[in-house]
Amino acid sequence: MEDTLQRFFLEIAYDGTAYHGWQVQENAISVQQKLHEALQKILRYPVETIGAGRTDTGVHAKQLFVHLDILADSIKDKARFLHSLNALLPHDIAVYRILPVDQGAHARFDATERAYEYHVHFCKNPFLLHKSWQLREIPDVAIMNNAAAFLVGTQDFGCFSKSHTQVYTNICSVLQAYWQETDEGLVFHITANRFLRNMVRAIVGTLLDIGLKKKAPESILDIIGSKDRSKAGTSVPAHGLYLTKVVYPYIDKAF
Repeated sequence: MEDTLQRFFLEIAYDGTAYHGWQVQENAISVQQKLHEALQKILRYPVETIGAGRTDTGVHAKQLFVHLDILADSIKDKARFLHSLNALLPHDIAVYRILPVDQGAHARFDATERAYEYHVHFCKNPFLLHKSWQLREIPDVAIMNNAAAFLVGTQDFGCFSKSHTQVYTNICSVLQAYWQETDEGLVFHITANRFLRNMVRAIVGTLLDIGLKKKAPESILDIIGSKDRSKAGTSVPAHGLYLTKVVYPYIDKAF
């Protein structure tokens, strides 16, 4: 077998309900662990993967890219490889594509945008269990969107970050942030170049406080300026959160 390595991107999706997040960890089942186990069964040698980012326990992903290095002659038929990989993965994890990329391509560091959604609903619905958060009170969407507009731009979002996380900076560039009404309830959309740990869930909790008239829309400016997590709202439950899109500068050319 030739020992030349080829880098690939895998596009995956998963229901995070049964997992303690994306990343491999001790004494807990993760999405990455299940992916590694399936890959090793097919390839017959261990493979490490790097994801575009981490999702916490219970968070879902409609699109996540990971990169991995595989011996060049391990994959001769991509369609057959995907079929075999999906057959070995649990029903709540799917692989959509395998894509050859340059050896220097990096699923985490090359991503220029990431998008999330947070889903809420108001009536009891067994089909939304673990997929959306049920609220008892209906917030004012217009007021929440007025407040969400203050999120757009490049600024320090430390007030929405989980405490004691090791990151080089709390500066993020938010490209869009808005609420949308749906048949089931509401969806919050947010896109940025990067996100801090727990950032989206803290933002949603803060905006819901504003939508329920507990805080004024302009208060979000003071919250951001404080850089103090205790000034922001409570983090909402993980099961309403979805990573929906990851963008790369070479996606059109390579994929």
